[in-house]
Amino acid sequence: MSNQDESEKTKKAEEFKERANECFKLKNFEQAVPLYTEAIELQPTAAYYGNRSFANLKLENYGYALEDANRALELDRKYIKGYYRRASAYMALGKFKPALKDYETVVKVRPNDADAKMKCTECSKIVKRQAFEKAIACDDIKKIISETIHLEAMTIDEKYSGPRIAKDGIDKNFASSLIEFYKSGKDNRLSKRDAYYIILEAKKVLQDLPSLVDITVENSKKLTVCGDIHGQYYDLCHIFEVNGLPSEDNPYLFNGDFVDRGSWSVEVILVLFTFKVLYPRHFHLVRGNHETDNMNQMYGFEGEVKAKYTAQMMELFSEVFNFLPLAYCVNDKVLVMHGGLCQEEEVTLDDLRKIDRNRQPPESGLMCDLLWSDPQLKAGRGTSKRGVSFQFGPDVTANFLKRNNLDYIIRSHEVKNDGYEVSHDGKCITIFSAPNYCDQMGNKGAFIHLEAPDLKPKFTQFEAVPHPEAKPMQYANSMMRLAGLV
Repeated sequence: MSNQDESEKTKKAEEFKERANECFKLKNFEQAVPLYTEAIELQPTAAYYGNRSFANLKLENYGYALEDANRALELDRKYIKGYYRRASAYMALGKFKPALKDYETVVKVRPNDADAKMKCTECSKIVKRQAFEKAIACDDIKKIISETIHLEAMTIDEKYSGPRIAKDGIDKNFASSLIEFYKSGKDNRLSKRDAYYIILEAKKVLQDLPSLVDITVENSKKLTVCGDIHGQYYDLCHIFEVNGLPSEDNPYLFNGDFVDRGSWSVEVILVLFTFKVLYPRHFHLVRGNHETDNMNQMYGFEGEVKAKYTAQMMELFSEVFNFLPLAYCVNDKVLVMHGGLCQEEEVTLDDLRKIDRNRQPPESGLMCDLLWSDPQLKAGRGTSKRGVSFQFGPDVTANFLKRNNLDYIIRSHEVKNDGYEVSHDGKCITIFSAPNYCDQMGNKGAFIHLEAPDLKPKFTQFEAVPHPEAKPMQYANSMMRLAGLV
């Protein structure tokens, strides 16, 4: 290739990079990634890979971000931003030891870099704390927090004027009052005693359910399926305003990721648990990848619970989240799970029913996949863009449906501009119900109506509604901010 041709390629690559940078500044990360890809294909450089890594971090494609950072460092071991990007990806994946190693590399090269030194120090604290917690943990004795809580010993401040649970338990009036109480002010907090009561009652209902729950929607009746809420309480209220409050005649299924990121996760989960207790057979909750300890520690729910209540309550939430079902099957036709299908071949519904879910999810296997996997356009099974689980193609979906005599699957787990996406020849539906995700994505939210007997999905889209001033992720782990993930 002549010098002139090479110069032209360099010029075009820079043009793509500049266009990508403009998209990035506008927080249009989905458009930035393919533009960086165009630049890379013309002239693969460490900087271009580093830029795409950062865009993938913003899209929560942590597996792809890690791959790009590794590629950047393969091209240039002295590319300092590559270590920063890789450390951020490791942080997002909860892999603090390799993140610390990358921060230490930056500090060694730039001993006067105050930002790098601060991140290195904070990451080191996390690694040491985890090592200490592991050292004192007693694996053979499982602490059951719910058995240590005594509601009768809890008092309620005389000045408290919020809703109260009646002696007979949770009723419709309490549920409605709780919704309005939370809507009326960002600092309104339900009494600690009643909050504990809701969580404990939710555990009683959830622990009796199987890992895969079969439900029936009667002919001419409908089920509303919602996707991720992520602590966006005011958007949850908007769903209820548009579609009606849950009831025996208006059943709902919320498909995981109720908490984290949004700053009203406590309000969201207590309202959802209230309806689960009130309508145990007509209000359904699926576990998401954010109903887990490591996600809650990083993305805000743990910090929020401790700020609004107590560390003990967070331990109780962790215990109860373990009992959330992993999937629902509607009328033997539609399978609903948060993430997606499983990497193992020949998986059946009975295999899902047999999963022992009362634990934190493992790093691989059926439970992990149900919480974490994603669909892809191409056939077969691919590497996860998240760095956890895998991606499944339309052939994988078709084979699974045929094997289990199902019509299609519904999953969530991914932001979609329209609030939903239909893929894999109509056999894989993604539903996402957190509009303008994290106050920055500009996406719509959506929910689905499934009406029996055909269960043909009907979508309703909605925009984000105003909410009190509060930054998303304000309760997140400080390292998330330091790593540029907030």
